Amino acid sequence: MKTERVTFKNADGIKLAAKLELPVDRRPHNFAVFAHCFTCNMNLKAIKNIADGLTSAGFGVLRFDFTGLGMSEGEFAESNFSSQVSDITHAVKWLEENYRAPALLVGHSLGGTAALLAGTGLDSVRAMVSIGSPAEPEHVKHLFKGDIKEIEKEGAAEVNIGGRGFRIKHQFIKDITSRSLLKKLEDSRKPLLIMHSPQDSIVGISEAEKIYKAAFHPKSFVSLDGADHLLSKKEDAQYAGQVIAAWAERYVEKKEEKLPDGPADTIARIGGKSDKYTTQVKMGKHHLVADEPESLGGFDLGPSPYDLLKAALGACTTMTLRMYADHKKIDLSEVTVHLKHEKRHLKDADASEGKGKKMDHIDRIIEIDGDLTDAQRKRMLQIADRCPVHKTLKQSVIINSKLKE
Repeated sequence: MKTERVTFKNADGIKLAAKLELPVDRRPHNFAVFAHCFTCNMNLKAIKNIADGLTSAGFGVLRFDFTGLGMSEGEFAESNFSSQVSDITHAVKWLEENYRAPALLVGHSLGGTAALLAGTGLDSVRAMVSIGSPAEPEHVKHLFKGDIKEIEKEGAAEVNIGGRGFRIKHQFIKDITSRSLLKKLEDSRKPLLIMHSPQDSIVGISEAEKIYKAAFHPKSFVSLDGADHLLSKKEDAQYAGQVIAAWAERYVEKKEEKLPDGPADTIARIGGKSDKYTTQVKMGKHHLVADEPESLGGFDLGPSPYDLLKAALGACTTMTLRMYADHKKIDLSEVTVHLKHEKRHLKDADASEGKGKKMDHIDRIIEIDGDLTDAQRKRMLQIADRCPVHKTLKQSVIINSKLKE
């Protein structure tokens, strides 16, 4: 995944900060706009994990900070729900002017409510997704219920939301009570995916039911069972991203265009500091994520480099044995290869070699099922050592490195 920092202006000419996530080796077949939750920002880890799932499937994703939040300019106290809907439409406009109009809108919590409301009036939007979203914007009033009287009396009040202070003006209260999503959904026929956790303690699951009942088909509901409102567990956010990508591809027109051929058929790319060691890898038309375990400072979002090395040896071993068995008409039903890697001290190292020197060891245990004779089983072990990856690892490999111009 490639990340570009961009800015665009809202209806009042205020600069909003955004990040454009792009697939690692191709131009996006479609673009999506992601709207974050109330008083959150685009750097919420769940948002990034969901965006990763979309870019892995070939989408380009624009995530941005609403007016007065995160890295965006402006005063949050001067904004309201209507201005957030407007911010989304200007994000769509920026994509249309600089890349291609987005076919997908995704929103989390109140951002989802705003995204659905904005999407109903945008011709380019082919599909919409809400995640843990309230059916109506006035649902957020419960977050500052104890301050309503002061807001009405004084015109504004400092309220605490999620441990942070925000100044809420009376115009915000008036605005959220005057806007209705459900009435708009009654007139919309756009495909809609509603995702919600039954355990959501911030926005109850009944809100998803209201949205579902108001919308027309095609509409879908996916339960994020066990997740909290912010999808703070990475596996919950990853799951959401993967499901959204698979669901959306049914409704968007894919205009996939590969980038010009590069110097290699395998590409690995790591993002900014917030990604730590998470690396997007493309191998031909296949994609995977590599990472380090949490014990080494990673997010454990994918196999480590050495895990991939073992996987290459294991896969090559099984394929080689299958090819040999088919050629020799051997009744081989299944092969399982167990691999372990570690560095071990050389037992016979002397002073000239360097005392305490270690070497890489890969223990490979091959489990063979089938009607094989003892002689055939022994021969299979010999053939395993002939797999191409095994040969490559056993001999010296020359790696030529240079900087791309």
